[in-house]
Amino acid sequence: MAIKSKTEKRDTFAFFAFASPWIFGFIFLTVLPMLISLVISFTKWDILTPPKWIGLGNYQGMLTDPLFFKSLQVTFTYTIFVVPLHVVVSIFVALLLNNKIKGMNLYRTIYYMPAVVSGVVVAIVWLWMFNPEFGVFNNLLEKIGIEGPKWVFDENWALPSLVIMSLWNVGGSIVIYLAALQNVSTELYEAAQIDGAGWWSQFFNITLPGISPVLLFTVMTGIIGALQTFTPAFIMTNGGPNYATTFYAFYIYNNAFKFHKMGMASAQAWVMFILVFLITLVAIRIVGKYTYYEAKEGNLL
Repeated sequence: MAIKSKTEKRDTFAFFAFASPWIFGFIFLTVLPMLISLVISFTKWDILTPPKWIGLGNYQGMLTDPLFFKSLQVTFTYTIFVVPLHVVVSIFVALLLNNKIKGMNLYRTIYYMPAVVSGVVVAIVWLWMFNPEFGVFNNLLEKIGIEGPKWVFDENWALPSLVIMSLWNVGGSIVIYLAALQNVSTELYEAAQIDGAGWWSQFFNITLPGISPVLLFTVMTGIIGALQTFTPAFIMTNGGPNYATTFYAFYIYNNAFKFHKMGMASAQAWVMFILVFLITLVAIRIVGKYTYYEAKEGNLL
């Protein structure tokens, strides 16, 4: 085993010294609470009294709760619609913002600004916009002779309303896609134009493969984020009407802090962790097959 020099030892010490805040934070604020919650998931604990060991009782109990399956249905339905919608809208806007025209920096800033607004503020603003009596959307629809729906106050429209609202936060993805588009070699487009390739052909054979690593990243983070949706249900609908927007994260929150079933809530959180892990793994396998990296042999055309 090679003996480290003084310089190597000093560099190693400096690395761990600078990384120590993150290391300690990760251990004591992430790993340790997760392990504690795993233990709690096997107990019956209402916070006020000592926990009582019940083994797999919480996991068995949630399978007999209709609201458990309802919350999963709501969460998965929301994710299925939101993730593809975000990808399509983000890429479309990024393509528009990738053009070289006067004032483009201003347009890029305008599209990104909504992404920096707090989720609570966004929920309150959209709740006003969705108001069936004086909201912006119904006022616009009324001007063209259409009677608008009740939006989040209607069981059938509540979840679609939140899907529409989610487009408010596409600014971050737009910036990521814009950076990816600018890294695609212009020589490929020039060669394609010489060969007579049209816009659609260039998009599917050059642009999409060129940004596919970023596409994989945004799809994965989008799935994980959508499965953890909480704020709209908490601020706007309280999980209603008729549990139409009872997301799984909101379901866990109610069990933990409203009904004081910390053991049940911990078990539900671990079920979601496993589901997110498995779904992400499957998505990586599927989307990863179509991901192009420049280090691989071959070209885009």
